[in-house]
Amino acid sequence: MQIGELSEVTGASRRSIRYYEQQGLLEAARTSKGWREYDERAVHRVLNVRELLGAGLTAQDIRVVAPCLDMKTEEFLACESGPDDALAMYEQRLSAVEAKAAELERHRAELVERIARLRADAADTDGFAERLRSGA
Repeated sequence: MQIGELSEVTGASRRSIRYYEQQGLLEAARTSKGWREYDERAVHRVLNVRELLGAGLTAQDIRVVAPCLDMKTEEFLACESGPDDALAMYEQRLSAVEAKAAELERHRAELVERIARLRADAADTDGFAERLRSGA
């Protein structure tokens, strides 16, 4: 199948499919005219890559489980190829996500505090104007 058909079957854009290929997550044969051609395994591979990217993994993370990407999605989850490496990769990504979530929570708390201060100052318009003039 050509890239347009693979895109239609998987729901992935042509641009995404080309990106997966650039990242080494997908391979295509070339016709004599230079067009990409994909086999049926590419459907499973693209669906699995999309699912993993949607779970927050990076293309680099996905390379760890690349031998399993040709499997149907339900079989992919039970893939035995390098379970220790896959587990370490998932745990590392989870750690990064948790760190980002903590950082976002700190930002949220700071914004909530600033909004509360501004609302309190707005209610006290005389005091608010005075603090603005004094630079506080």
